[in-house]
Order: sequence, then C-alpha cells, then structure tokens
Amino acid sequence: MPSLKSLRLRITSVKSTQKITKALNLVAASKLRRAQQAAEAARPYAERMADVLSSLAGSIGDASSGPKLLSGTGRDQVQLVVVVTSERGLCGGFNTQIVRQARERIEALRMAGKTVKILCVGRKGRDSLRRFYADLIVDTISFVGLRQIGFAQAQEIADRVLGMFDAGEFDVATLIYSRFRNVMSQIPTALQMIPAKIEVSDAAQSKAAYEYEPEEEEILAALLPRNIAVQIFRALLENNAGFYGAQMTAMDSATRNAGEMIKKLTLTFNRTRQAMITKELIEIISGAEAL
Repeated sequence: MPSLKSLRLRITSVKSTQKITKALNLVAASKLRRAQQAAEAARPYAERMADVLSSLAGSIGDASSGPKLLSGTGRDQVQLVVVVTSERGLCGGFNTQIVRQARERIEALRMAGKTVKILCVGRKGRDSLRRFYADLIVDTISFVGLRQIGFAQAQEIADRVLGMFDAGEFDVATLIYSRFRNVMSQIPTALQMIPAKIEVSDAAQSKAAYEYEPEEEEILAALLPRNIAVQIFRALLENNAGFYGAQMTAMDSATRNAGEMIKKLTLTFNRTRQAMITKELIEIISGAEAL
C-alpha cells in the first residue's frame, strides 16, 4: 500500500499537470478561431487560382506543349514527397495521421520501383519519418518560434521545391498535409503539385475561344509557380487550424482524465489515512486493555 506522503505528492503532481493542460486548452481555443478563419479565407483564392489555370489549360489544348510545370518531365521515376506537420506536439494523433498517410504513399511508390525523396516541413514529421526513412530525407524546413504563418513561409518552401525541380532532382512532387474539417476532424490529404493536375472543365473549354495577351503559355509560366506557393500556403493554414483544433480536443480530454485521476487518488488517500488511523486506535485500545 502506498504511503500517505507518496499519494499526496502524486495528487499534487497531477493537479499541476491539470493546470498545464487546461491552460493549453484555453490557448488553443483562443488561437483556433483566427487560424480557422485564415484557412477558410484561403480556400476561395486557391480554388479561383485553379479555375484560372483550368481555363488557360483548356485554351492551349495539348498540355504537353505547355510550360514544364504543367507538362512535367515526361517521367515519374523520381518522386518528391513534401510532408507538412506541426512544430509542436500535445495534439493527439494529428501528426501521426499525416505521417501515416506519408508512409503509405512512400511505401506504395517504393513497391512500384520509384525513387523517393522526402522534404519535411515541421519538426514532428522529420522526427517520425527519420526513424524509417532517414536516408530519403533531403531537407527539413522548420519555422520554430514563428508566431504567425504568412505567405513568405509558403514562398520559401515553394522556392526550395522549384529549385529542386529546375535542377532535375525529381519528376513528380506531392504535398501531404491535413485538411481542416472541424475541431474534431482533420483529413490527411495528398495533392500533386508538379506536374500540376488541372481538370479542364466544359466551362473552361468554352472559354478557349478568347484571345489572351500575352499568350496562354506565357501566362501559365507566370501563374504556375505562383500556384505552387498558393497551394503550399493553403496547406500551411489548413495544418495550423487542424493543429489547434486537435490540441484543444486533446488537452480537454487530458484535463478531464486528470480530474478523474485526482478523484481516484484522493479516494485512495482518504482510505489509506482512515486505515492508518483505525490501526493506531486498535493498537492504543489493545495496549490499554493489556494494562
């Protein structure tokens, strides 16, 4: 049976942990609304960018004659997987779901005989993936200490990816991140960035009769690199909102679990103390009767 001192110390420790988890829950809740608004505001812009690219792609007809970011290298042997996770933990299974999605894709590519390279964005993804694919990680981009995600960070990642593509280091690039649905649900998502997968709709085909100035290929050459930065920016914002939602949920659950543990430990403490008092009383009474 544990001593009263050990039980008292454990109760104090759990109460301290409960204060931390409650504080993290409140902080995550206060930051979630702003992060959610930013993620939702970025979606129409990214979708509108895709519509413009779809219209232009419908105008040029044959994608193979377009810019290299649209037509690709003509091969798919070397695959770059960009894995976007958070910089911090204490968010339940948020990062685990993204890493699982990345591992499934990596394994599928390797089974198909492809060469895989990994670009990690965020320390948690790097820490998890290097246990299995340390030799495949080409670089890690981290924004530790950054108070707010901005387009400059997305542009930094896009420049790194575009630099690798221009150097011929890969043929296909896929972005893996977590799309924010609500506080309780985040969806791991894989998006092919290079070559751009653009669905040319019937509406886009009907716009092909318009004449563009400058030419469609020139506009696409300017918009496609911008689109990569926009898609990465959207992924960063979606991830940020998902992180705070997952952290709020995880810390709320941890706070409740700590409260239940405190109740159980307090009950054990009271029972142990009562047992010790009863034992002492029995010893006193037995001693008095012996006299």
